[in-house]
Amino acid sequence: MTAPIDATTTSAWAELTAARADFAPDLRAWFAADPERVERLTLDLADLHVDLSKNLVTDEILASLVRLAEQTGVAERYAAMLEGAHINTTEDRAVLHTALRRPAGAQPALVVDGQQIDDDVQGVLDAMGAFATRVRDGGFAGVTGKKVTHIVNIGIGGSDLGPVMISAALEPYATAGIQARYVSNIDPFDIANKTKDLDPETTLFIVASKTFTTLETLTNARLARDWLWAGLTASGAIDGSDEQKTDAVAHHFVAVSTALDKVAAFGIDTTNAFGFWDWVGGRYSVDSAIGLSLAIELGPDVFRELLAGFHAVDEHVRTTPLAQNVPVLMGLLNVWYTNFLGAQSHAVLPYAQQLSRFAAYLQQLTMESNGKSVRWDGTPVTTDTGEVFWGEPGTNGQHAFYQLIHQGTRLIPADFIAFVNPAYPLQDDGRDVHGLFLANFLAQTKALAFGKTASEVEAEGTTGPLVAARTFAGNRPTTSIFAPSLTPSVLGQLVALYEHITFTQGVIWGINSFDQWGVELGKQLALQIAPAIEGDAEALAAQDASTQALLAYYAEHRTR
Repeated sequence: MTAPIDATTTSAWAELTAARADFAPDLRAWFAADPERVERLTLDLADLHVDLSKNLVTDEILASLVRLAEQTGVAERYAAMLEGAHINTTEDRAVLHTALRRPAGAQPALVVDGQQIDDDVQGVLDAMGAFATRVRDGGFAGVTGKKVTHIVNIGIGGSDLGPVMISAALEPYATAGIQARYVSNIDPFDIANKTKDLDPETTLFIVASKTFTTLETLTNARLARDWLWAGLTASGAIDGSDEQKTDAVAHHFVAVSTALDKVAAFGIDTTNAFGFWDWVGGRYSVDSAIGLSLAIELGPDVFRELLAGFHAVDEHVRTTPLAQNVPVLMGLLNVWYTNFLGAQSHAVLPYAQQLSRFAAYLQQLTMESNGKSVRWDGTPVTTDTGEVFWGEPGTNGQHAFYQLIHQGTRLIPADFIAFVNPAYPLQDDGRDVHGLFLANFLAQTKALAFGKTASEVEAEGTTGPLVAARTFAGNRPTTSIFAPSLTPSVLGQLVALYEHITFTQGVIWGINSFDQWGVELGKQLALQIAPAIEGDAEALAAQDASTQALLAYYAEHRTR
């Protein structure tokens, strides 16, 4: 195991520390004095047009940040990941989500630990595409022969957040008359709500669990199976016999899993099980078989376009010098804000209602990846790590939390994302509604950057205490990301952009961004507490006083 380079011992870190000591950002002055700032700090990444000019950096600081990436081995670590080195040290695994989107026939062929990676990936993609086409064409139908109209994906974490986000984002491409729904929460409301208006005869369930042991997923899968049997029996579609129940499951359930014995024991035909590999982390898995619901709802060609967008960014990161490398630069800016300017959160604000679940997706990607306090060799971190990622689509957010970003006391860097062309162009009284929408996108980044001085407020006729209340300090950093349209390729580019931002920060901090041990303890304790909820006195006695008191409250007030 190669020990991580401690960023705080590098000369670049010393440069940044010195720069921070007398740092006095003034975006108004910088823009006035430097007419080429925007051109110099605007970069293109495939279809993404990225404006970094409203960030709180000078050329000198940006150069020091690039040197920090050089001195901590960001490019070398990325190359090691692409080659299949076991950079997931705590699980001794390669990290090869980038292999999921390599085009067919890519050269040189990728062979890792004796596995022909390209052949295996393309084999699963072809199988997914063939099955998706059968469902969309009606060749794979329910037990009564009716065409599938709804698919319900049952998964959690990476088996849910990516597919549900992309399904919403690419809704205009769902043209085959098949609607996807997603069940993740073990709260029984979720499965009940998502199935209450469905017809069992036309519903297909996808159970997404690599090991087919995930508590939430298997609980919901059993509930879905019970719902299917009850509905088909009530309608007379099956007679309720074990044989017909088994046949019904084979027609209405498929799996994304490699545990074929458990899949078969559940009743799913293993020819309809689609696997992936231990080198695919959950939060990096939407472009694997986890995306089966998307291939069905949107079509195999759209899914391939999505993968091509991912790959375009992978190639940009691989081939572009660090000083022009967009994901690397954005990751470095996050390090600057987190470690030198004291920022603790980061807002992602898409001006596209289709990206309503994008921030939720990024929460797992970024915080599960970089929420670590030890480095990849097990030693303590030497810096703060991670940020709280959050956000909502504009303009909704403007009427909710933008006040804090504009005039609060906390520094909150924000990424604004927008698209030139809308999915549904509409007019209101002769005005282009999307143009009005984008006016807000542009206005917010301008207001955050340049603010409004007291003299400007007074010039409008405001006097007294109201002047201070209506003054905006400005110098609130933003990045603007523009693209022509929200296409499958562009969406893949956006997701990959944030994957590589996260990767860059992880390397700088010396942490393993590809494990998630922090989620395990709560799972283990839940299994220990469950018997106490069910009345096991011994399990109850083993709990702490607070947990015992909460369990007593539960027992007293549970009515059904």
